[in-house]
Amino acid sequence: MAQYCPSFLTTAAVEYSFSLSCYYSLDINSFISVLPLLFNNNMEGGECRGGVTYTRSSPRWNSLHPWRVVATLCLHNPTTCLTQFLCKISWTMAPLSNVVLLLSALKSIAFSPILPSATHLLGTQLAAMAPLDQELELWASSEGYGKIDKAIPAGSSGWASFRKVTVTNPPESNGKPVSFFVKSSSRSAEEMFLGEALGLKAMYECSQGEDSLRIPKVYHYGDFAEGKGSLIVMEYLNLAGRSDDRALGKAMAKMHLAPPTEQAGNSNKSFGFPVDNTIGGTPQPNPWTKPNSGTKEWIEFFRDHRIGHQLNLAGDSYCSNLWENDISPRLHLLFEDLRGDKEIKPSLLHGDLWSGNIGSADGKPSIFDPAVYWGHHEAEWGMQWCAYFGRDFWDGYRSIIPENDGFEDRALLYDAYHQINHFNLFGGSSYLTAAKSDLNSMKDALNSIESG
Repeated sequence: MAQYCPSFLTTAAVEYSFSLSCYYSLDINSFISVLPLLFNNNMEGGECRGGVTYTRSSPRWNSLHPWRVVATLCLHNPTTCLTQFLCKISWTMAPLSNVVLLLSALKSIAFSPILPSATHLLGTQLAAMAPLDQELELWASSEGYGKIDKAIPAGSSGWASFRKVTVTNPPESNGKPVSFFVKSSSRSAEEMFLGEALGLKAMYECSQGEDSLRIPKVYHYGDFAEGKGSLIVMEYLNLAGRSDDRALGKAMAKMHLAPPTEQAGNSNKSFGFPVDNTIGGTPQPNPWTKPNSGTKEWIEFFRDHRIGHQLNLAGDSYCSNLWENDISPRLHLLFEDLRGDKEIKPSLLHGDLWSGNIGSADGKPSIFDPAVYWGHHEAEWGMQWCAYFGRDFWDGYRSIIPENDGFEDRALLYDAYHQINHFNLFGGSSYLTAAKSDLNSMKDALNSIESG
């Protein structure tokens, strides 16, 4: 029996260890169908609750080609950043051409790190590289980074797969060689990665200097030169859990105060963003307002392209009527304190800030998975109900950006936006009930303002 047993390391949020054993047959599709089950886990609340074992046997196609797959996934410490995969492939009575087919199939579902070590066995039969491998080699060479040294799977989502990539001649950041985090998709870069790339670039530009956020630098994004697909290449960060909330508050304030510039993608000092993007899975329109926009333009932008847009998607007549008849015509009253020297100026917003998008890297606070746009800095806190900002955070933030009058009333507006978005994403009466409560409280606040 011939065997090939590679092992390799990668970095992820959870430690996985698995082994694969199979007696290979011509029924390669049945084998591939089992592999996604490796990523079904038994995790609840961030705690490991054992492993998953999956066993499947196929009908015996004939006496020469039986096959059986046994796949076991064991989860260990979910806080570790070190993950080890042990992949064992065994075959019997399989000609070399079938082995090539097996390894190529594994490669297509992001097990490519086993392939470079397998070339001594397969020779030129694996010379043809997958489009992603080709694209990475071309990019590294064109940038003077040498060749791809390692490409290690780092998980996947429903729409993209992830890798940690190292090169033979890496650039440096703070005196250390840079590793890369690569996302790839079968869809176009414009559809998948353009908004993310521009958002990360803007956050990176607005988070320079001391006491700032640690944002990964984007090195490349685009469609594959050959073949269907796209990728984004950014700096790899060793992400850890949320740590110093006071430092996070100060770093968020610094980003919010960063001036809109051409380098940050907003040379006209407007509200909006260069491209539309998404908040969760909800489309987020970002048309630019006029140059040098202020409070008036922000009110119009948020009315039409944020909460008005979400209400149209929700289709709830009670909320829509309450908004259109009792709130929208008087919305400007919530912003009367923000005129003159307190005029709202465009701030770069993460846009989807909750506890799951907050961590740390290299001893600094870090935020990720954004829905970036330029807006009113108070709109950043519309999800504080699931971001858990405590006294330390607000002490840090308010040491740089003091609270303006009317903040609590406007907070209802920004909370309602995210409650309605959650209803659009997940359904359920609780989000809609919370949105109705916000809107009714806003109506009461406006009535109180009008009555003096």
